[in-house]
Order: sequence, then C-alpha cells, then structure tokens
Amino acid sequence: MKKICLIVALFFLFCLTGCGKYGEEDIIKDLKNKIKNTNAYYLEGKLEIVNNDDIYNYTVKTSYKKDDYYKVSLKNDANNHEQIILKNDTAVYVLTPSLNKSFKFQSDWPYNNSQIYLLESIIDDLENDQDRTFKANEKSYVFTSTVNYPNNRKLKKQEVTFDKELNLKTVRVFDDNDIPEMTMTFSKIDWKPNFKTEYFSLEESMKSASLTEEIETTSVIEDIIYPLVIPEGTKLTSEEKVTKVDGERVILTFEGEKPFLLVEETVSKEDEFTIVPTYGEPFQFMDTIGALADNSLSWVVNGMEYYLVSDVLNQDELIEVAESISVLPTMK
Repeated sequence: MKKICLIVALFFLFCLTGCGKYGEEDIIKDLKNKIKNTNAYYLEGKLEIVNNDDIYNYTVKTSYKKDDYYKVSLKNDANNHEQIILKNDTAVYVLTPSLNKSFKFQSDWPYNNSQIYLLESIIDDLENDQDRTFKANEKSYVFTSTVNYPNNRKLKKQEVTFDKELNLKTVRVFDDNDIPEMTMTFSKIDWKPNFKTEYFSLEESMKSASLTEEIETTSVIEDIIYPLVIPEGTKLTSEEKVTKVDGERVILTFEGEKPFLLVEETVSKEDEFTIVPTYGEPFQFMDTIGALADNSLSWVVNGMEYYLVSDVLNQDELIEVAESISVLPTMK
C-alpha cells in the first residue's frame, strides 16, 4: 500500500513540476518535423494587403513538393487578375496568363525573405527569433516573432495562430506602428495532396491557370500618370511619347538631387506563349507581382507596364515613388 501511495505521489509531483507540459519549443519542433516528414502540402486562403487607404484582397493557393518545388497562385478578387509564382528545377517564374507571358528569374525565392503563404518560411521565422512571445488558450496557440522583409523594411513582426491540431489558421504582419499591413487567413490544409509529375512544369502551370480575367488592352496612352511622391529637390524635366509597333510608350525624366526615370507603355496579350528573362526578385506590389532589383522596379497592371529606374534612389525610395503612382491621372 505504501508503495502504491509513493508512486501516486511521484506522479502528481511530476505533473506539478511541469515536466510533461507541452510548450512552445515542443510545438515548433513538431511543426518542423511535420514539414520535414511530408512529401507535399497544399494550402488555400485569403490574403489582405493594406496600402495607405487601399485594400487589396487575393485568393491564394499554395502548393509544395519536396525537392524544392513551389507554386503559389494569387488571384485578385476585384478583377480576377491571376499571377502564379512557380519554382521548379529550372528557375523561378512569375506567370501572367492574361498576357500569355511568363517572367523568368534567376532568384533565391522563396528563401531570400519571409513569405506569408509558405509554411516553412513562417515556422523558420518563429524558430529564429529567440525573443518571440507565445500564448496558449483553449482553442489555439499564438506566436509573435520578427520577420525578414528586406524589400519592405516597415514590416516588423508577425502574429501566427495555430489550432490545437497544429493547423495554421492566420498570419498577420505588422508595421513598426503595430498596424497590420498583411493578413493571411487559411481555409484549407492538405498534407497528402496528389500532384502529378508535370504539375510544377511551366507549360502545365500556364495551361491549367484559370483565365476568367477580362483584361482591357489598348494601343494608345490617353492619360499619362505621374507619381504623387517625388523626392525633395527633384522635378519632372522632360516628357516624351514614342510610338511602338503595337502601341505607345511615354518616358518621364525627373532630374535634381535624386533623379529617376519612369517609363509607361501599353501591353497586349502575346499570340504565342512568351518567356521574358527578368533581372531582380519577384515582389508583391500592391495589386500585382513585379520585379524589384537594386536600382529598378517594374510591374504590369491594368493593361500598362511601368518601369522605374534610378542610380540614386534606394529600394525603399523606389517603392515609395512607385506606390504613389495613382490609377488615375494626376497633376504634375
């Protein structure tokens, strides 16, 4: 009898000391093992991006297969504009089905910065932040950690919520004023998807992309669009419109303390599928995916292509100028 009492006492002592408690280190370890031991996963959800007074909503579908294969579809809910970021064993591509075109990058994506729609990236950020915070309640586990967005330095931290089965539910990314700039809400997680061999090929990805977007193309630039943000000591000095074979191009030259060049030109759907070698990194830019390099930023939206370049402006300044280019014509 005494022996039984001793065993019971030791059991309760074990529980009270917390030796069997399931904590944040265990959760991160289990999440890492879950990804390490899976051959593939598939996610669906909604992404909200806030830019000043504008809000952009996307339907996101993420596919992953072991051996470094990724496919992320982002469809703008407002206009059905879909782009696909694809990584396979040849390169990184940004597919734009509405233009029958793909931009090809020699890039480290998705490993060069945080990614709000990739499990590995989210969990790596949690693991790498030794000052992260952790809370548990009856229904969920909530982590807060720093993030790594070198191309958008105002993004500072993320709040990540898992349910008690360790399914990812939400990720919110905040700026330095604790204002949420991006929110990803996951609605589906499949740990055993059956991807066909050609699923991550460029040709199959373009073929299977939905083409519900009604893109309006034009060969004429009726309204020139000017940036609302221009660096101090810099001003517009020349404006030139030239005719292309299939449209028009406008070249705006800004000179002064921080000079830059802004090119706007019409685009149209290619008759044959076209691959465009592109310098820089894929960059989520407002309502499209552009290409960001050390001294340039380019993107396509609403049937127009924009190219911003400067030997003086840094990436933060390039983005600030580009984000100020309104969808409506403004005064110079």
